[in-house]
Amino acid sequence: MAVALYARVSTIKQADKDLSIPDQLRQMRDWCKRNGYSIGKEYVEPGASATDDRRPEFQQMVADATLKPSPYEVIVVHSLSRFFRDHIASALYERQLNKSGVKLISITQQTSDDSAGQMARSIFGLFDEYQSKETGKHTLRALKENARQGFFNGSKPPFGYKTLELDLPAAKGKKKRLVIDESEAPTVRRIFELYMSGLNGCEMGPLQIASHLGDLGALRRGAKWTRNRVQQILSDAAYMGAYVFNKKDMRTNQVKPEDQWVHVSIDPIIDKQMFLAVAQKRHDRSPAVTPARVVNTPTLLTGLLRCGNCGAGMTMATGKGGRYQYYKCNSRIGRGAGACCTPAVPMAKMDNMVLTAFAEKVLTAERLKEMLQEMKRHLKNVSSGQDDTLRVLKKELAELETATNRLYEAVEKGLLPMDDMLKGRAQKLKARRESILVEISGTKRMQEIPTAMLTARQLESFSTALRARVLDRSAGFSKRYLREFVSEIRFDGKRVVMRGKKAALLAAATQKEKDTTGVPISASNWLLDLGSNQGPTD
Repeated sequence: MAVALYARVSTIKQADKDLSIPDQLRQMRDWCKRNGYSIGKEYVEPGASATDDRRPEFQQMVADATLKPSPYEVIVVHSLSRFFRDHIASALYERQLNKSGVKLISITQQTSDDSAGQMARSIFGLFDEYQSKETGKHTLRALKENARQGFFNGSKPPFGYKTLELDLPAAKGKKKRLVIDESEAPTVRRIFELYMSGLNGCEMGPLQIASHLGDLGALRRGAKWTRNRVQQILSDAAYMGAYVFNKKDMRTNQVKPEDQWVHVSIDPIIDKQMFLAVAQKRHDRSPAVTPARVVNTPTLLTGLLRCGNCGAGMTMATGKGGRYQYYKCNSRIGRGAGACCTPAVPMAKMDNMVLTAFAEKVLTAERLKEMLQEMKRHLKNVSSGQDDTLRVLKKELAELETATNRLYEAVEKGLLPMDDMLKGRAQKLKARRESILVEISGTKRMQEIPTAMLTARQLESFSTALRARVLDRSAGFSKRYLREFVSEIRFDGKRVVMRGKKAALLAAATQKEKDTTGVPISASNWLLDLGSNQGPTD
């Protein structure tokens, strides 16, 4: 009789350090030899739980066993817990095998094929399932306590961190803490900076950031950056020092109730203010918050105009069969005229009023000059220590290149063997070099913002070009510029108040003079909020 053997342990660590799999295979081979069975194939599952069927070798074994004709008649396991630790799932898979003429035999829990044997197998299965759940419960309790004490339970730390092993006398085995990996942390900081501030006056999303890092040659532990990996970085609160253990169920990947989470304080790579600002920006840019129709609709002020009395949005309404178009408070539209006192206003009148006020009161050389002085003061505070930072980074880069060259020279001369240890050292040197280049690039970019080079003529030229673009409704640019430079417009029936983004205007103004006629559609809001830019009109 041809048989297949199936051996399993629950974790990779057990597979590497435990003797369980070799012992399982030895006992099953001896049993087959004593009973005159011929072994057709051995399936070995190193590091997979038997509480579910997400096991590659297990699935391959079942697929092979259910072929017609089946290549073997029996699947042999050391104990039934090696096959499954879920009573119902085990019964379903065993029934599937039986339909193909394949039996399941445990060499340590042998049962007969009659009703008594089936009952015994059910009892074994229920006990294995109970034991698995109890073990999991006690293991999770120990892991949660380990996390409460500030230790790391995982195998791979988040990008930007590494594990520091601590040999504590009172602890069983070595404990691990998360510490900042200075070879990876600059890339994390750069990702947050690019998302918040953009590059060269242009907004950058996760896909653009991943592409930019690829152009710089920056890698994520040997792999290329992707949009999903960048999104993971931007959304992980660990980077502001708030690492969370036991947040998701490992089997279902569902988020657990918050009272089961364990918060672990670690050293932050990103300050809390920056992380929360990025989180708010990600929320604002989410399609669920700002639908594509708000951006794409031809209605000029959709998504910007709000009622000054009740705070509801104001959207287009029509009269006389569509001949007349108005902006009307959503409260009045949904609940009737008594819900709000703000009257409807003709769309054309409001559009012209907003565009004219924006062009004449905001997009002036005088207003831009005032904001420019404020931005210069801000940049001076931010960049006071950038020269020292650049010197330190360039010095470290030179030392790294020297060390790398010496390493390669030693290999070429035969003084050192190119073994795995040396390859690992070379990879670490390369990764640190890439991180330094990314950090130097970000520091230089801040220094190269040409605010001091802007002349009065350049400001006037920029102001004139932008006013012309905004007032030219036929070109289709007005809505895109308003959305870029204005954050909100309020109308209470008597007055229109606009609140804008100073940083976006100034980022566009600091382009070179030859670019002033081609104002970017998307400019970066790379300064912190410096206050509202209000332009009330009667």
